[in-house]
Order: sequence, then C-alpha cells, then structure tokens
Amino acid sequence: MALLEVRGLCVDFATREGRLRAVDAVDFEAEAGRCTAVVGESGSGKSQLLLACLGLLAPNASVSGSIRFDGRELAGTAATGVRGTGIGMVFQDASASLTPHRRIGEQLAEVHMATTGGRRAAALAEAQRVLELVRLPDAAARLAQYPH
Repeated sequence: MALLEVRGLCVDFATREGRLRAVDAVDFEAEAGRCTAVVGESGSGKSQLLLACLGLLAPNASVSGSIRFDGRELAGTAATGVRGTGIGMVFQDASASLTPHRRIGEQLAEVHMATTGGRRAAALAEAQRVLELVRLPDAAARLAQYPH
C-alpha cells in the first residue's frame, strides 16, 4: 500500500465567470521512503493538486475524488493531524512563503505549536535551533525580523 494514494482528484474553483477546473481526474501514488516528483508546465495544476492533499486550498475551491494518506481519507478535510508532521510541501517560491507583515519567529513558532501542541517559548527555541541547523547567520536576530 502506498503512503499517499490519490484517485480521481479534481479541484474546481468558483469564479465570477463560472467554474474553473484546475485539476482534472489525477491519479498517483507515493511510496514511503521514496521521492515522488510532480512535474508539468506552468499553470498545469501542480500546486493546486498538492495544496488539495494538504487541505490548504482557497475558500472558493472544491475537491472531489480521494486523497488517502497512510490509509486516512483527507479529501475535503483540513488534513488536521498529518499536515506538517506526516505530510508537507516545499513551496516553489520559498521567499514568498512567509507572510510579510508578521515576524519570522512568530510564523515558525506557529507551525511548531500547531504540529506539536508545544508552548510558544519552546517553539521559538526550536525555530532558532532549526535556523542555526541550516547555518543561517545570527539566527536569534532573524526570528525578530520580517521576511522582507
């Protein structure tokens, strides 16, 4: 059994002009311990496909089909309990992944608290540890800065 199984996945967006289908009946499997790449032309729906797997689509989106992660159905859910701990995504433009009007430390701590249930102080310490791990200069100061 694959760790991630996607069957017949469709992602539609309600727009002023009507329904827009961004992902049309996609099937794929990702095995545990293996890398799986999703490739395609710009605008082909790669990001929307993966955002659907994480439950991070825009409010005007609707999902049909099946997304099973480790046997658990995720389609149409917020992927609570698996997003960030069992399943995640590396976004195409990492520099635009943080909200510009919130400090870096707040955003990194928020993710840690959401996925571990930990307290803010511990989450900030973990954020600093991770920034140091990737050798970001003066990690403690970076936590107080804005992404821009």
